[in-house]
Amino acid sequence: MGAGTVVRVRVLAKWHHVAAALGMAACLPWYAVAQESTVGAAAPEQDERVVLEADYVYEIRDENKLVAEGNVEALYQGRILRADKLVYDRTTDRVRATGNIVIIDTDGSQQFADEIEVDSKLADGYAIGFSARLADGATVAANSAIRQADGVDALDQVVYTACPVCEKDKTPTWSIRARRAVLDQESQMMSYRDAVIEVAGIPVFYFPFLAHPDPNSERRSGLLIPSAGMSSKLGWYYQQPYYWAISDSSEMTISPMVTQNVNPLLELDFRKKFYSGSVNINTSFTKEQDFDSDGERFGDDTWRSHIYGSGLFAINNNWKWGFGVEQQSDDLYDRRYDINGQDKQRGLYSNQPRRLLSQLFLVGQGDDYYTDVALLKFQGLRASDDDGEIPTATPVFFGQKYWDLGKFGYASVNASSAILSRDVGADSRRVSLGGDWTDLNILPGGFTLKTFAEARGDYYALDKDVSGKANVSRFVGNIGTQLAYPMIRPGESVDITVEPAVMVAWGLSNVNDSAIPNEDSLLYEFDESSLYDANGFGAYDLYEGDGKLSAGLTTRAVWKNGLNLSTTVGRRWRSRPDPKFDAVSNLQGTTSDWIVAASASYGSAFRVDTKARLDEDDLNLNRIDTTVSTRFNRFRGIAQYYKISNRISPVGSQSEGIFLRGEVQVTDQYSVFFGQLRDIEQNLNAKQQYGIAFEDDCSRFELVYERSEIRDRTLGPEENFMIRFSLKTIGDFGSNEFD
Repeated sequence: MGAGTVVRVRVLAKWHHVAAALGMAACLPWYAVAQESTVGAAAPEQDERVVLEADYVYEIRDENKLVAEGNVEALYQGRILRADKLVYDRTTDRVRATGNIVIIDTDGSQQFADEIEVDSKLADGYAIGFSARLADGATVAANSAIRQADGVDALDQVVYTACPVCEKDKTPTWSIRARRAVLDQESQMMSYRDAVIEVAGIPVFYFPFLAHPDPNSERRSGLLIPSAGMSSKLGWYYQQPYYWAISDSSEMTISPMVTQNVNPLLELDFRKKFYSGSVNINTSFTKEQDFDSDGERFGDDTWRSHIYGSGLFAINNNWKWGFGVEQQSDDLYDRRYDINGQDKQRGLYSNQPRRLLSQLFLVGQGDDYYTDVALLKFQGLRASDDDGEIPTATPVFFGQKYWDLGKFGYASVNASSAILSRDVGADSRRVSLGGDWTDLNILPGGFTLKTFAEARGDYYALDKDVSGKANVSRFVGNIGTQLAYPMIRPGESVDITVEPAVMVAWGLSNVNDSAIPNEDSLLYEFDESSLYDANGFGAYDLYEGDGKLSAGLTTRAVWKNGLNLSTTVGRRWRSRPDPKFDAVSNLQGTTSDWIVAASASYGSAFRVDTKARLDEDDLNLNRIDTTVSTRFNRFRGIAQYYKISNRISPVGSQSEGIFLRGEVQVTDQYSVFFGQLRDIEQNLNAKQQYGIAFEDDCSRFELVYERSEIRDRTLGPEENFMIRFSLKTIGDFGSNEFD
């Protein structure tokens, strides 16, 4: 055939091995090929035909070779191979492609090489001058890629980056450069020798050996991204996590940490899934003395540790049980080693700040009942805490049964108990039985009338030496009604709702015996959520009887453009004061403070939520909690402000503070961010954070400075400086938590 002639050949024999080289699975199977069948499903029948185009196709009989030369293009099962020349040697049963090789896979990824050679079974082969542009925009290049018959694949002088590289001479934001990368297909682990992470072409981290699972494999054991930094307490520190895939249902992360100032620490994260639930355990331990904010050690050298864990299991569709465990060897252990997670809820009950809670619980819920029972154990981390004075609940119980009475409303009965014991101080035991009834009707003119009644009997077994009585019995109850008149005015641009409401109730008097210990209502506060409740206390030890009247007004305006405004204003009047109610409860005396709750939102661009208490006499601000969040254009942020006057403060002095967090995108890639938690009354910053960030399609880099001025016994102000970054397809360096 003459020059320039295009020949189309369809071959059904050994030529399909030529096309099998399209994915270059012989060299980089962990990057290249999408699966061609689904596990558990019948694989579709593959078309074994190869369409081959070239300027020349001929046979060299003396050498037993078949040759395609000049603008070669082979199409096989959706993959395309282009090359200057392609040779199939029948004697050695090998395929070789040379010159400007381009392989286009079915997922759109592209691979390039100067030369490729594989055997017909793809058991071994090599590529020279190999590079690939993957479907997600990542790029990999190597001087050579080799596949061996034992299932080990290797790259020499390899460079990998997840950053798109459109210009030939453009330096990627980050890359991994290694002398050698090896994939063991049997273990599906990838390992590097002399690996260097480069940022803008500058070497930043060096790893003599680095290993991790093949990204296309199932989860595998291996090293994870380390964290490093500098702390005024710990000095320079380095923590290297190792991921251990124990089984299909369990795993553990083992994270030893070495520091400049103190002994090493080992942290463990264990996770296991069962048929009926799961378990999560985080723990750490070390053998060390106490140390202060400057890393100066003192005291006894002993074993110190923490454990935070939780588990939840289904017994059946309606019942489940679980546990939460929180324990530290030292009050300041978590602050010394910057261990996060103390405020996380790990079960049915949530803890308080600087108070650990361990619990074992059982919960059942159906269409017409609910019940729970729990054992609770507390550990105090505050300087004023004495664990002997903190109660242990053994147990607490609540159960309720509901009935739908049709036109007669709804009714329920409930039972509750709490058994509290202390090493130091009074023990108490309470058992309660109660019931309630509610009926809601719509009256002529659009009025809504809610009628209700509740009654409960309590029995307390007390420590007579402390309380003065061995036991106390009481009967409490309320009966009343609530009348509301919702008014709605639809409009072309805004819909307005106005709803005035009033609640009147009468309850039994003199129900709060001075011998009854107040265990569960110490910090309870009457607010808009309980404005129309007959009993202003949601717990058990205090009960609001006598006569009371609540009045309030709720308004809401919803604009068609997305703006939404709502407010609630109300107040409560009582027939007589109860000396057991303090100023914190907002039920002291015969009148409550004015309650105000307001919110405004305009999608994600702007939202404000405010709660406030205005003094009943002069309308001075006794309490305010306000949160403002915004996200628009190049700015996003949140601000929270609170102020509690000394009149209603649980600690007897005024409290005021503000929390700020935000980020401003200065350019498309650079931004500045900040965070601050400030105690205005004490004139100190509980935590500050300032940083500069760079972000593109494949990475985010941050330079961060942190400072805390909190003083807690031997720990005082501290500073931290860190560089943290996240790399697409690789992971995160450092920590981005701001509590």
